[in-house]
Parts: sequence; structure tokens; C-alpha cells
Amino acid sequence: MQGIKITETVLRDAHQSLIATRMTTDEMMPILKAMDEAGYYSLEMWGGATFDAALRFLREDPWERLSKIKKVVVKTPLQMLLRGQNLVGYKHYADDVVTEFVQRAVGNGIDIVRIFDALNDLGNLETAFKAVKKAGGHAQGAIAYTLSPVHTPELFISCAKGMVEMGADSLCIKDMSGLLKPYAAFELITRLKQEVDIPIHLHSHGTTGLASMTYLKGIEAGVDGIDTAISPFALGTSQPPTESLVATLAGTARDSGMSLDHLKTIADYFNPIKEKYLQSKVLNPAILGIDINALVYQVPGGMLSNLISQLKELGQSDKLVEVLREVPRVRKEMGYPPLVTPTSQIVGTQAVLNVITQKRYAQVPNEVKDYLRGLYGRPPGEIDPELLSLIDGPGEVFTGRPGETLPPRLASAREAMKEFLEQPEDVVTYALFPQVALDYFKFRRAQKYGIEEEGPDGEAGVHGV
Repeated sequence: MQGIKITETVLRDAHQSLIATRMTTDEMMPILKAMDEAGYYSLEMWGGATFDAALRFLREDPWERLSKIKKVVVKTPLQMLLRGQNLVGYKHYADDVVTEFVQRAVGNGIDIVRIFDALNDLGNLETAFKAVKKAGGHAQGAIAYTLSPVHTPELFISCAKGMVEMGADSLCIKDMSGLLKPYAAFELITRLKQEVDIPIHLHSHGTTGLASMTYLKGIEAGVDGIDTAISPFALGTSQPPTESLVATLAGTARDSGMSLDHLKTIADYFNPIKEKYLQSKVLNPAILGIDINALVYQVPGGMLSNLISQLKELGQSDKLVEVLREVPRVRKEMGYPPLVTPTSQIVGTQAVLNVITQKRYAQVPNEVKDYLRGLYGRPPGEIDPELLSLIDGPGEVFTGRPGETLPPRLASAREAMKEFLEQPEDVVTYALFPQVALDYFKFRRAQKYGIEEEGPDGEAGVHGV
């Protein structure tokens, strides 16, 4: 059996999980050469919330970050997380935007594209898969793991087989809430290895305290790769520590071949960066612990932060426990969607409204109505018929591929932002986040011509997967 492949997450998911995606490109650059020499399978450094956060809070161009890192990291594949038809946003985008985004991402240096859909609806992955394959990238299909009466091993295996048929080069079990238990992981991975003939990777979070044990049982079952974070940015809502897994496997048949001395150099670099964010209170020590709410209510860390923020803005912080109890109820009625971006926001917002209005579904956001109409994809389970009857005029439920309903967007986006166009990627950026992109383009132009411009917004971070 081959040594375990390790994907390092400190440049993306680890700091997204712990410090609201606030690590800057300048903070990353000095250690990249050492990371490139460390023997990682890949460096996850793009996608998820990094795109939005770079523009909105750091006043950085995410495309520039990618190109800068690619110039230094020449041995190790660069990896990103893509939300299927949602790309790096919070809604479905037109097929032409998805295709163009993927082509630009691979063209600028992304080697491995991990693609998932919040509902595990394969129709929402089709366009992204085709684009990655056409661009010459490695398409890794990711199964969003969750617990519910409908989420059986058979369902996950069926999803995996569908991704293989779509051309997946590898698979990933994406456990965004730390809900995958060690022996369940052993069973699922054992069965997947029997059913599919491509590499399988395992991704989890330390939120519930299970992840390191889950990784070990997954490795015993033959999983090919795991996601870890260098120790200063590990544990809590992040991933298990890289060094601990490397040490655990040293001298075994699954030895990673990585050096603890080399990893110590990387950890030593990130320690003062972690301390900086602790001192500035961007890193809340509370999220470094174990959150039992994730096991009881299946609410991932980022979603919990968003619920707390919403209730605080509404002056209803004392309603948190009530909202946490409401989340599973709403999730069941909506057909048990996995709680990951964007469905975590959809379910969470409805749960908050149900509690603060003291009348369930008295207020229903458009996003919830669109979800019920099938415009986000097919739910894993059946939507409660009574819930459908409570929604005002949801109309006929759409059963096709949601991306088919969206008209092409690139041409109109180019026309709308043409006065700010400096590079082809700007059109894609605008198509994804029109207002955020315009704010950044104005800032960029002001900087270029020496005009004073207000600095980055210091508001609460972007959460989600």
C-alpha cells in the first residue's frame, strides 16, 4: 500500500475556518518555497471564501494571488475548492460564467479542482466537470457528507459512481461539519474502494473532536489522501494537524515520507501569524475547542458564527439555543440538505425567522422559495408537502438542471464594467460579485493613480465552505 498523500490547507480552508479568510498574500509568500519542498501532495490555496474575502476585506485581487503563488510553487500542485454551479459564490451562475471561470483558474495555475454541490446533485456539477477536463485540470469530485435518514452509504456510493461517470480523476469525502465518525469512515471508504477505481481523499474538520480518529480509521481502510493543516492553524474548526498525522504514520506502510524537521520550519513561520490574529481578536480562542452543538444540531462552525451574527444584529442573541433546535426541524422539512454553502445559509436564515417571528414560515425569503421550487437542485429527501403548501405560490417544481434556466452573463457583465477592465479575469470577477468587484476596481484605480481611498472594511468575516 502506498504512502498517504497529504494536502495542506493552511493557505485556504484552515485560515477560512479560524480567521474568517483574513490571511493576506504577503503573509503567505515568504514560506511558499519551504512548503513547495516539503513533499505535500497538493497545497489548497484558492476557492471557497478566499475569492470574496480577498476583494471585500483585503483589497486584493484573488487572480493576482494565484499567479504570484504559482510562480513560487513549481513542484507541488495547487488546489482549489469549487462549489459546482455556485463557483466561489452563494448562488448559481450561468454556464458561460462557470466555463470561463474554470478556464481562467486552470490557465492561471490551478492544477486540482475539487468540485462539490451542496445537495450532491450531479446536475449542478456537469458544467464545471466538463470545463475542468477541457482545460486540462484534475477534476476531483467531492461528496458532501452529512447525517440524516436518507444519507446512507448507498446514497454516497451512488453519488461517487456518478462522478466517476462524469470523468472524475479522484474523489473526496467532504465532511464539512466533522460529523463522520471513525468506524463509519472505515465502512464507507472500504465500500467505496470496492466500487470505484480512482483515488479517494478524506476531508474533515476538528469541530466535534472526531477528525483525527476518523482520519486514522480512513487510512486503515485504504484512503489515498487526507487534508491537514500545519499545527498553528489546526484543530478547532480547522483540520487535524499535519505534523501529528505525519508522526503517527512514520515508519508504517502508509508513511507520508515527509520530514517533521521540515514541517517544524513551516510551523515556526505561521506561529507569529497566528499570534497576530489572536492579539487582534480576529481569531477567537473559543473556536479552537470542541463544539458539541455540531454533533447535537449538525451545525458547522461557519454556520454557527453566521447564526450568532444574525441574531446579534436583530438584538435577539438570547434566542440562539432556540434557533439551534429549530435548524434540524427546518432541515428535515426541506428534505435533509447537507448544511454547507449555500444551503446552510438558506436553512439557517429560515430557522432564525421562524424563531424571532414566533410563527413558523410567517416570513419566507426568496432563496427559500427558490430552493423549494428546485432552483438550487434536487434535495436528497422529500420536501414536507405541508411546507410546500405554506409557501405562497411556489409554482411547479423544476426538476431539470438549474443552470439551464440562467441566460448567458459574460457579455452583459463585460459591457457593465468595461470602464474598469484591466485584464480578462476582471469580467469573471464582476459576473460573480458585481458590487464587491466594482468597489475593488475603484480602489485599484485609485491606488494606481495615487488617489486616497478608504481602506478595507473590517466587518465580520465571510464564512462558509
